[in-house]
Amino acid sequence: MTRFEIIANRSVQEEIAGSLEDAIDDFYYTVVPVVHGRGRRSRRLGTATWPEENFILVAYVEDSLSEKVRDVVAAVKERFPVEGIRIFELRGT
Repeated sequence: MTRFEIIANRSVQEEIAGSLEDAIDDFYYTVVPVVHGRGRRSRRLGTATWPEENFILVAYVEDSLSEKVRDVVAAVKERFPVEGIRIFELRGT
């Protein structure tokens, strides 16, 4: 099993989740809908000064599907290059 954490601007949440659901049968995940923080480029704090917000999508998938998850996220990232889409992967033992 592999754990994926995808962090991105809330504006692309439906695009990422929907693309993963379309590409992978029985794709199950949890979304933390509002996440504040600071990345390399900017802050996303949901305030008047820094109004944008992120979300986190967490999913556990079979190792055989890991490449497909990476490919789907890469395709979304290509379409939305400035939305701060990041993917983190942790393999189980």
